[in-house]
Amino acid sequence: MNGSDAREWMGRFFAAFDREQQTLTDLDRRTGDGDFGANLRSALGRARTALDATETATPGDVFDVVSTAFLNTGGTSGPLFGMWFRNLAKATRAPTVGVADLARGFTDGTSTVQRLGGAKPGDKTMVDAMAPAAEALAAATGGIHEALAAAAAAARSGAEATAELLAKRGRASYVGEVARGVLDPGAVAVALLVEAACG
Repeated sequence: MNGSDAREWMGRFFAAFDREQQTLTDLDRRTGDGDFGANLRSALGRARTALDATETATPGDVFDVVSTAFLNTGGTSGPLFGMWFRNLAKATRAPTVGVADLARGFTDGTSTVQRLGGAKPGDKTMVDAMAPAAEALAAATGGIHEALAAAAAAARSGAEATAELLAKRGRASYVGEVARGVLDPGAVAVALLVEAACG
């Protein structure tokens, strides 16, 4: 993966979010305060504008721009995504990166999100999609396309599994059983992000 590939990945993620924004907002309205879609739209809008105005030589350069956009976003999820992208950027500074670099970025980013947010798999948060995606990348033995496809499938499976979980972190934890049966919007957003990497 080179800088152009990373830009295309982010472009596909922006488009996927545009399609799914209302769904993410509705999920958050049922489990939290309903601002997730708006916060994510704000972050991605800034990322789009900044990428259009910035020269990016490496994948890490691209992810740095996206990280900054998220870090300047309100709410809890924005800064957590920002730190995840910052770790991904640190792992992808070379002109061309491979599966091991991406796996390190995903793993370090997930660890940082867990440390800052206090969540673990099973708590009905974005970590439920991040952690299995990172594990799939770390275990991958094929090429980058196969590895990313495995990570995307793992992220989607993790996101879908949040429906039956009882939230232990985040705003959904305040509503208890009311959130049972509802997908976690952060986990769904992670699934969209990783799926967008597959082209």
